[in-house]
Order: sequence, then structure tokens, then C-alpha cells
Amino acid sequence: MLVISGGRLPSFNFLVILFTIVTTVGSGSARLTSTYIRSEWPSTDIPLDNEAFAIPRGHNAPQQDPLFILLVHITQGDYDGKAVIISWVTTDEPGSNKVLYGTSEKKYDFSSKGNVVNYTFSNYSSGYIHHCLVDGLEHDTKYYYKIGDGGSSREFWFQTPPNIDPDTPYTFGIIGDLGQTYNSLSTLEHYMQSGAQTVLFVGDLSYADRYEFNDVGIRWDSWGRFVERSAAYQPWIWIAGNHEIEYMPNMVFGEVVPFKSYLHRYATPYMASQSSNPLWYAVRRASAHIIVLSSYSPFVKYTPQWRWLREELKRVDREKTPWLIVLMHAPMYSSNVVHYMEGESMRAVFESWFVNSKVDIIFAGHVHAYERSYRISNTHYNITNGDRYPIPDKSAPVYITVGDGGNQEGLAGRFVDPQPEYSSFREASYGHSTLEIKNRTHAFYHWNRNDDGKKVPTDSVVFYNQYWGKQSTEEETEEEPYQDYCKQHCHLLMRV
Repeated sequence: MLVISGGRLPSFNFLVILFTIVTTVGSGSARLTSTYIRSEWPSTDIPLDNEAFAIPRGHNAPQQDPLFILLVHITQGDYDGKAVIISWVTTDEPGSNKVLYGTSEKKYDFSSKGNVVNYTFSNYSSGYIHHCLVDGLEHDTKYYYKIGDGGSSREFWFQTPPNIDPDTPYTFGIIGDLGQTYNSLSTLEHYMQSGAQTVLFVGDLSYADRYEFNDVGIRWDSWGRFVERSAAYQPWIWIAGNHEIEYMPNMVFGEVVPFKSYLHRYATPYMASQSSNPLWYAVRRASAHIIVLSSYSPFVKYTPQWRWLREELKRVDREKTPWLIVLMHAPMYSSNVVHYMEGESMRAVFESWFVNSKVDIIFAGHVHAYERSYRISNTHYNITNGDRYPIPDKSAPVYITVGDGGNQEGLAGRFVDPQPEYSSFREASYGHSTLEIKNRTHAFYHWNRNDDGKKVPTDSVVFYNQYWGKQSTEEETEEEPYQDYCKQHCHLLMRV
């Protein structure tokens, strides 16, 4: 056991070099509203003929090849990370619904067959949407896969996560409200340089609902091409946001089925976690248990989502997956004027469960800005006793809003003044986050601003695990800025 500042960290069989970071924010009672003002690119969608949506080299245009394959993306396909769901679209004919895969490049020893669906939205008709479950995979293994036949085929790869284990290091990226503007492209390109292994996407994908008629479907297609550069090679864990609802009764043929485009295009492994609906589910990946909730589906007492979450929280085993992370679209705590208190109804229903379960972090989007809270709760709220303000609570989650991906609606630059005591740091800029889980006790978190096309680490903090952090260290378990942690520890070459 290595003793650090009076605390103890368990020993493992690999080396980690703790590194320094260039910028950080204060802790304790130091709250900060950033005064940074960026000269952002216009919040308009990239033209469809831009190279961001270009056809892959060596392939004919879709109109010349009825079996052309595009919009390739993968997500986790089971509860524990030994399966993926591979999805793609063929343009004018269904073609093969088979995936060939193996552990050597261009040598495909295995195959799996999927299903094919399509749909209409107003006067738009989708291509043939394929979803194929590839299961029985080995953990921590690189797989190559091929979809399509002959000259229409395309090849990709992905890496399965390590075994479920409390001390498995793993890095997640967090992106929300992305859209398909030049700011979106900056966010996506910076994320792809981060070294993260899986995206936790907190809702609002294409913003196609800001278009009408045939253009709604066309902008879903362009967004699929836009994110394929990442989503075809590593899982994106999906959440539906308000822009996925697409309730448009005034359109041709009257589109009134919620989430129609999203549910046809983006599969989730909901049945693996005993969910009855693809909009809420859970996965375990490396040392994390990730719960996905739907802000726009019924969640009050006795509803299916409420019943499912009650049972899923009982299935969490912090001895195996110490990091408990919840994803939702509408933030339960936000001090931004835009969408203010839209997550309040879900907070009233679920906050006590999250505190009692010692959830580590809750990520949300919806508000087009960045904000991180302290560990606080408002579970004692009572309309008659006057206890209406959040209070510090070491058992509570940290709430992080990452709705700053870059969409065409622009930034939400108006915050409540003065800054609430529960708010640690907030800034209206585009960017993405990473969560680097190091072991069962510590994780390094970073929010990276897109500074006029450049990635700038802006908010960084060390998280102590809510379950193991208090058991294995005598240090103060309140989160601390990255540089404070590194002043004590980063000069060490640690065997952790």
C-alpha cells in the first residue's frame, strides 16, 4: 500500500504517472463565473456540400451505388461490454444485413446477422437502416469489422473495454447538444484528440427538427456522416433530448409520434438492463456503472421509468463498478437563465435516490453553456418550512452541464446573478469534457473550451469516489482542483 498525505491507495500491477495541467479553478467557497468572451463562428449549419459530409474516398456517390453504406455508428450492445450494436444505412436497396468481424485486419472469422428497418417522415423516406448485434466478444480486444459486399463494402475497427473491475482505468468523453455547425466540428475534432475511449452523449444530436419537410431527414443523414469519423470506431452511449422529440403536427402528413427518427436510427441495449423502453437503460463499462434517463418520458411515481430506476439502483455493485454515473438531458441544477428549472420535476422525484445511492456525477446537456456544481442536495425542501435552498451534502452527486457542443441555436450566455453558492464554475463557451477514471478512488475530470478553434483545458478537478474514496483515504473527500492535488502527488511516480 502506498501512503499519500496520510491516506492509502491500493496497489496494482501497473504504473501511472500523474501529470500536471495548465489551468484550473478554485475550490471550497471560491465560486467563479468566467468572464471569457469568445469570437465564435456563426451558429449556422455547415452546408451539405462541405467536406465535413464528404463521401469516403474510393467510393461512388450514393446516387451511383444503390448499396452505398453510410452513417456507420456503434454503441454498447449488452450490460457488461462484451457486445456492440453496429448500425449503418444503405441508400436504395437493403443489401446484406451481415457483419463480418475478427481480431486480425482483413481476416474475418466470424459473422453476425442483423435486421433492417426504414421509415418516412413527412415527405422524406429513409434509406435502409441496419442494426446488427455482435456479441460474445472478449474484453480488452481490438476487433475489425466489415459491412456490405463487393465494391460497396467498408471496413472499420473498435476496441472492447477491459473486464468489469473496480480498479480498471478508463476514459470517457462527454458531449452534448452537438448539432452540425462549424463550432460542432471544432468540438468533435478536439474530442477525437483527447484519447477518450467512449462518448457519453447527453442528448440533442442533429437539430434536424429545426428544418421542415424533406430537409428533416436530410439533416439526420448529414449528421450521421458528420459523426461517423468517431462513432464508427468507438461506442457512443446515446440519450434522447428535446430535439429528438420531433412533434410536428403541422408538417405534411402530420408527424406526431415522438422520437420517431431517433428510435429508428439509434439502437440502445435497453433490454440487457431489463428496461422496457430504449429511452432509458444502463450499461456497465470497465469500472463504471452508467444509468441513462429520459427527461421527456414519464418518470413520476409508478411509471415504467420510475419502477425501472428503483430496481436498477439496487443492481449497482460498487465492489465491482465503484463509479456510478447518471446521464440525463435536462439538468437538475443549473444557474443559467435559459431553461431555468426545467429539470426541477425530475429532481423532486429522483434526487433523494441519487443521494442515498451516493451517485458520483450526473451529466446533463440542454443548456448551451458549461457549469459544474459542488456536492449539494435539496432533499429537505418543504413548501411550508422554508427549507428551499440547496445545502452542502457530501453524499450528493456533482452536477455537470455540458450542453455546449456547438449547435445552431448558439450559446446560452445569461447566468443568474449573483452566482448561487452551489455553483462552482460556469462559462458560456463551446467545448467537451473528459472523465479519466484512474482507479476505485480517484478520477481526473477536465472541461476543454474551444477557444476560436483551439482546445483549451479550462476547468479541472480531482473527484474522490463516493463509495471507495472515504474508505481508502484519510484525506478530505471534498473535490479539489487538479493543481492542488498535483502539488502533493504529481512529483511521484506512483505504483497505484
